[in-house]
Amino acid sequence: MRFELYRDAGGEWRWRLRVQNGHVIADSGEGYVRREDCEHAISLVKKSGDASIVDMTTKIA
Repeated sequence: MRFELYRDAGGEWRWRLRVQNGHVIADSGEGYVRREDCEHAISLVKKSGDASIVDMTTKIA
């Protein structure tokens, strides 16, 4: 897997996470004016390995 940093058509920084087969499995979902902010978002995703999983289908009333 690898994180790719790039600039979108509007000049903002974005990231995407690409797996071995070339598919993108996650992306930033928003653009960042500063590259440093985009890199910080990547670091947050990297640290989220211990995040809980919530089954939202059980939350629908």
